[in-house]
Amino acid sequence: MIKQIQILVLPEIAFDEALLKEEVATEVNVPIRKVEYRIVKRSIDARRAPVRYLLTIDVYIDEVIPEEIVKFDFLEVAKNSPEIHIVGAGPAGLFAGLEALERGCKPIIYERGKPVKERRKDLAKITKEQVVDPESNYCFGEGGAGTYSDGKLYTRSKKKGSVKKILEQLVFFGADRDILVNAHPHIGTNKLPQIIESIRDLIIEKGGEVRFHSKLTDIFIENKSIKGIEINGSEKIDCGQLILATGHSARDVFELLHKKDVLIEFKPFALGVRVEHSQQLIDSIQYKMEDRGELLPPASYSLVHKTADRGVYSFCMCPGGIIAPCATENGEVVTNGWSPSKRNNPYSNSGIVTEVRWEDIPDFHQYGPLAGLEFQKNVEQKCWVAGGKTQQVPAQRLVDFVDKKVSKDLPKTSYFPGLVSTDLNKVLPNFIAKNLREGFVHFGKKMRGYLTNDAVIHGTESRTSSPVRIPRDRESFQHVEIKGLYPCAEGAGYAGGIVSAAIDGQNCVAAITDKK
Repeated sequence: MIKQIQILVLPEIAFDEALLKEEVATEVNVPIRKVEYRIVKRSIDARRAPVRYLLTIDVYIDEVIPEEIVKFDFLEVAKNSPEIHIVGAGPAGLFAGLEALERGCKPIIYERGKPVKERRKDLAKITKEQVVDPESNYCFGEGGAGTYSDGKLYTRSKKKGSVKKILEQLVFFGADRDILVNAHPHIGTNKLPQIIESIRDLIIEKGGEVRFHSKLTDIFIENKSIKGIEINGSEKIDCGQLILATGHSARDVFELLHKKDVLIEFKPFALGVRVEHSQQLIDSIQYKMEDRGELLPPASYSLVHKTADRGVYSFCMCPGGIIAPCATENGEVVTNGWSPSKRNNPYSNSGIVTEVRWEDIPDFHQYGPLAGLEFQKNVEQKCWVAGGKTQQVPAQRLVDFVDKKVSKDLPKTSYFPGLVSTDLNKVLPNFIAKNLREGFVHFGKKMRGYLTNDAVIHGTESRTSSPVRIPRDRESFQHVEIKGLYPCAEGAGYAGGIVSAAIDGQNCVAAITDKK
């Protein structure tokens, strides 16, 4: 007999097999000798003290627990197998490649950047020498923006495809099985590179191709149909099916599509700052205790405030994390956050952002669908100037920002290139600064202690999502006007985050193969 239950238990019980088994046996009112169990879902209930774990458990009464095997059938493909050309080796592109193999098609993936390990040198160069390689940075290269920006796997896109399949494939390639159980699964930037390499190695082993240093420079279209692409300004490749999974920061791709008269649209996006507190402070606020111990993870938060006309909200919150320089060009400053798998950094950071709409952009009609992109650039370049024309960020203590005061000094933060004390109210567009100030005051009321001058805001958090949408048909996943063009994931405006992007990549492949 199998029975599913939910129980609330203290941390010391949740991670002790013998004690938890006693709790389970008591809950189902069965002698402990007759009970075996498997945890299906684990989440934290911190609404009141003491903090407890909410566990969903499958209970096996007088039965043996069946072995859980994660297995996938990735097929060998040959030279004459149907080809699917994929631009971008981020989560969307790589998981599209895996889906192609499962369906007997040969994936050919073009990535403008470098293999995942080689990217590390360029990331170190940004941090230490403050020099950005426009083809190899936190956004471009194998694994895309997700590889070196945390590895959070939580998604709300559960109706768009199988979240379970994506998580199981990550486990198949080396992720910890806990991601199948935890309510907010997370891999960690230190573990993701090896998983990405394993995916790439399998794609190649099965007959697919992954080509690095291969930048899309042109798209050939005849009679509203894809006919081919150009790589690196010289190599012309025939293809009739093209998945465009280039990410939210491939501005040159948006510009190329606009130049080729391929329909693209302005998409509302969010922009703001990245705020950093001590992790101990966030723990004490959320868990209502000074020392969380070893059995509770670093606390996180999710905050939303509705101003008069739009929302202010937390984005990509990184407990035990680090703020990283994520510009894709010299002459701009961009921040993002990530955490290692143990989330054991002493700092906690999160983007705090507000929506940017077309009517917020004074020269919208001059740039049309690229207006949001130009708006992003402008703010990032202002931060570059305010930071001393380096990768140092303009920064301000949190209360000083709310009070519109330049901070006399700044504490040490996790942002390694360094900080420059600046009044960010004068750097950010007025409507953004105003909404952020109101949001921070509200957050301080909701989380007592959050609004503190020991916290520091870093400018700017500007790459939350694509400022451009490449419209596609809901049924076929093809561009609304161009046959054979499959705009995919974050860069097309249809996904956000590792899991939802991976699902979108798989859906595009399914649309191609099902059509055939």
